[in-house]
Amino acid sequence: MKQDVCQLTQELVAIQSASQISNVAITDYIEELLQGENFEVERLEYDDAQGLRKANLVAKKGQGSGGLGFFSHTDTVPGAEGEWEPYDPVIRDGLLYGRGSCDMKGPLAATIVAAAAADLSSLKEPIYIVLSADEEVGYGGAKHVASESRLLQEKWPRMGVIAEPTELQPVYAHKGGYFIDVVATGRAAHTSTGLGISANFLIAPFLAEMAELEARFKSDPSFMNSEFEPPTNGFNMILNDGGCAGNVTAARTECTLCLRAMPNDNHETAIQMVVDKAKEHDLEVSWHGAEPFYISPQSEIVQAGVAATGVPNAKTVPYGTEAIIFQDFCPLVVLGPGNIAQAHTVGEFIDVAQLEESVKVYKRMIEMICAG
Repeated sequence: MKQDVCQLTQELVAIQSASQISNVAITDYIEELLQGENFEVERLEYDDAQGLRKANLVAKKGQGSGGLGFFSHTDTVPGAEGEWEPYDPVIRDGLLYGRGSCDMKGPLAATIVAAAAADLSSLKEPIYIVLSADEEVGYGGAKHVASESRLLQEKWPRMGVIAEPTELQPVYAHKGGYFIDVVATGRAAHTSTGLGISANFLIAPFLAEMAELEARFKSDPSFMNSEFEPPTNGFNMILNDGGCAGNVTAARTECTLCLRAMPNDNHETAIQMVVDKAKEHDLEVSWHGAEPFYISPQSEIVQAGVAATGVPNAKTVPYGTEAIIFQDFCPLVVLGPGNIAQAHTVGEFIDVAQLEESVKVYKRMIEMICAG
């Protein structure tokens, strides 16, 4: 293809695609690009909860079943305009700056460049490129792809790569996340009347017990997993009483508790402990979330990542990716250029040398899995 990976990354960064706006423009650009590189392209559109039109792409190069899939997302967090120039990508001192350069338009570009370079006649198994919307706000695009894609329902790839930034170190597991919503309902009244019932006082005994649980979750090995750093579930709590004035009793207090679920950490028990405590105090409670991602570090796809990168071992990370959604359909490894510490920051960047190396890594994986 005409663009090198840095040029393509800059072109993608320049197209605004924060989750809060439509990603149709960047999808149009990539769709045309892939169609020019011998890919069969399936476009999947939907309207998000705000009524914004969003678009996903599933592209396939080569015939038959099996093969290797590259999974990326086209949305970013907001650009923080005014604090820097997020959509004016520049290369300076070996770093490519711009919103999404690291998370994850740079890695996305690398997958496209590597896949486009593959000789169609040499492919024994196909290459897939899967691009989703709304990863940053709940995986809506990935869920839509998983349920609606004709190409994938016909046959999912034999294995796949989630191209999130890992500094080109293969990742075999990452944390999931659960949110538990607890609500106390009181009665609002001016405190001079004595007629109010403070929701804050109603929920206070429960909150005290959550503080005790937080200490337990940080110290009890049965709720930990030493494969991760940190090895704990990050149990957290936030409160909202609607900004109630000091001379009025709160009518409603909402408490949201969050924990980052890990494999083999008894998070099901931890969630149930919170739910049971809420019910003991006659509080409303509901919960939702996603399981962690895990695959054996000895699996074929992880070992392919290890071989392609030359690193000694795969690792775990504490953040989440769309592997949470796609792990139900094919074996995955998380592997991409860039440091996650740069994601979502003002001055976001990706190391150019690592970005260019990632194209070579992905080409090696294509050779091993699709042309070997």
